Amino acid sequence: MAESDNEVTFKKETVAKLLSSFFKEDKTRLSQEATLLMAEMLKIFVEEAAVRSQKQAECDDCDRVDIEHFEKILPQLLLDF
Repeated sequence: MAESDNEVTFKKETVAKLLSSFFKEDKTRLSQEATLLMAEMLKIFVEEAAVRSQKQAECDDCDRVDIEHFEKILPQLLLDF
């Protein structure tokens, strides 16, 4: 797999809508700082999933990461976060 400088980013509006969907009261508000923090956490989570999936593919002697590799590492991600 070739190294690239592509950085994972999430739109602030998307993160805000995602978080707001879990609010129980309509009056609950989300600060911009909380949205940025959650976007950073999502970025780290996705990067970690990609790295672990790549390592799993290498352990399986594959030169390509497939959904099966992601499915194998998913329980680890859920336990770590």
